[in-house]
Order: sequence, then structure tokens, then C-alpha cells
Amino acid sequence: MTKTTTNLLGILITILAGTYFYITYCSECGAVVKEEPVTEAVITKEPNVTSYPFAFSDGDYTYSNNDNYNFKIATSSILMPISGKIEEGITSLKSFLGNNTSKVINITGYYKSDETNASAFPNLGLARANSVKNHLVANGISSTQINTIGNLRDEMVAKDEIYLGPITYRLDSKAENADDELQALYEKLKANPLVFHFNTAQTSINLNAEQRQKVADISRYLDKVDGASANVIGYTDNTGNRNTNITLGQERADFGKAYLVRNGISANKINASSKGPDSPVTTNATEEGRAENRRTVITLN
Repeated sequence: MTKTTTNLLGILITILAGTYFYITYCSECGAVVKEEPVTEAVITKEPNVTSYPFAFSDGDYTYSNNDNYNFKIATSSILMPISGKIEEGITSLKSFLGNNTSKVINITGYYKSDETNASAFPNLGLARANSVKNHLVANGISSTQINTIGNLRDEMVAKDEIYLGPITYRLDSKAENADDELQALYEKLKANPLVFHFNTAQTSINLNAEQRQKVADISRYLDKVDGASANVIGYTDNTGNRNTNITLGQERADFGKAYLVRNGISANKINASSKGPDSPVTTNATEEGRAENRRTVITLN
């Protein structure tokens, strides 16, 4: 075999070997590599949770802290315990109001239109403000220097089913006509007292809007007038034994008192008694008349 033939044979073997290895091991060489699709992370931005501070000021006097009273959705009971910063603020406010008896603190409670109001007040905002008022009174601040207000605020955003501080505060001077307003309120409630009606043997009630407003008015009057009290008197129709009806009337009066106390009116300002079937407002000869006579009447002294 000549040298030329040998060289040609070597070249041929090299070509064949290269072809073999290319087919065997590089079948995907030169193929277009497809990139895996990239899934973008979807970031949901939560709405800003609303939070109002425990803050008030008057001239040179100022107190401010981001902590405040908190409430669960659709409730008017303060979530306990409160922070030490609120306790410090209460002490500061008590001192200021004690030294400035012509001043008042206006407490505004907020609520949303989709909240269920299970309180006796016209709205949850007023009920929340009333709860804060009661807490301040329990800590030594006079109720005569506290005004309560309820306002709708649908832009509130809760955190974990809790509204953070849906309460704001403003120090102000007592209204010059405050006494005249209280006298007018007294006369209005005496002329048109709060009345609960009951079905036979029933001691539970559901309040309408007018009754809720009267509860708020009674609470306000009792807060503002030293020595003021309310009479809660239970009545029945004349069906059955008189002694039994006297007892039933007392149960209704006690229920009415307990209902007011649960909603923040001091128990020592409420007198509960029964007149049973006595003093009917209309005839007991008809079912309609008996229904009118089954009642609890709340008046101011």
C-alpha cells in the first residue's frame, strides 16, 4: 500500500468517525434553545389601614399618641387591655379638665354603613363614643365635661376585623346655651317619654330609630345634670292574677333598667318599679288595647 493510499484511507476513517460521533452524541447541537416562560409575581397591595391617634390640644396644652381605643367590627365594646400611653393621656386630660372647668372634650366615634348596630344608640359611632366616655368617667373625668358624637365614615379600613382607634377628640369651651338645651331636652322627654311595648309574657325588646334617639337623649341628660335620675316603670294588661302582673311588671322594669345599664347609663341613676295592671293607657277589652297597656315607661325626674 502506497503512502498516498495510506493517507487517503486515514482521512476517510477520520471523516467516518467524526460523522459517527456527531450523530450519536450531538443530535441536539445547533437546536434553538427555548426559554422557560417567566411568571411574574402578582403583588396585591392591601389598602391602608385607618388609624386615628389619641390626641387633643388647646392653646399651649397638647397630648398626642398613636395608640387609641380599638373596636371589633360591628361592636361598641372597647377592646381591652388599653395601652399605657392611653392611660397616660387620660391622666393628662383629667388634670387639664380639672383645672379648666369651662372646657369640654368632644368625643366623635366613627362607624361604617355596612356595620350592624346592636346597641341602643342611633348608630355605632355614638355607641363607641359613649363607651369611651364611660371609660373616662370611670377614670375620674366628670361626665359634665364630655360630649359624645357619632359620624359615618365609610372610608375606614379595618385590620384583622378590628378598627384601630375609630375615635377622635377635640377640646372646646362649654356652649353658652348648654343649660337651655338641657332644659328643652328634659321637657321633650317628659312630654314624650321612652316607651317599650311587650307581647304577652315577653321581656325582650327591639328598638326603632326614635326609641334609640331617646336613649341617647336620656343618657346625655343624666350625664350633664347633677342629681338627675330616670324612673323605669313596668306595666301589664289586666289578664290573670294581679300579684303575678305586679311581678311581671317589675321584671319588665328591671329588664329596661338592665338594658340602659348595658348601654352605658349608670345604674345608680335609674329607679325601677312596677305598677302592674294599674294605670292603663287604654281599654283592656280588646287585644289592641291590652298590647298598648303592656309597656315599660322611662321618664326623667
